[in-house]
This record gives sequence, structure tokens and C-alpha cells, in this order.
Amino acid sequence: MSEPGDDLKEVVRRKASLLQTLSAVGWSFFGVRRGRDHEQDMAKLNPVHVLIVGVLAAAVFVGILVLLVQWVVSSGVAGP
Repeated sequence: MSEPGDDLKEVVRRKASLLQTLSAVGWSFFGVRRGRDHEQDMAKLNPVHVLIVGVLAAAVFVGILVLLVQWVVSSGVAGP
């Protein structure tokens, strides 16, 4: 019989490349993913890595939006 934490340890030991993790997070930002690819991601990806990459990607996205807004406002295109 397995211990309650054994399943969690198995999930955290998953090894997927950084590119695979970035790809899965990138597709999730667009909300588009084939069911078969989603199932493969669920089997291969480490949820801790997905969480870290997701938070970093969201921070980069917000930073780019802030810089874009600052650039538009300072250029005078947004209004008087």
C-alpha cells in the first residue's frame, strides 16, 4: 500500500524540458491547446515548474504592458 505523499512525490519528480514547460504555459496564455497535447503535458510536466514559469511569464507580460502604456502616453499619441 502506498503512502499518502507518494503520489505527490511522483508528480514533483516529473522531468520535462524548459522548452516544453514554456510551450505549455505559452499556449495556456492563448487558451488554445489540443486535448491530446494537454494530456501529454499533464503526464510530463512538473507542476512546480509550471507554476514558476507561469508567474514569471505573467510578470513579464504585465511589465511589457506597463512599458507600452508609458511609451504611448509619453509620445503624445494618447491625447493632449
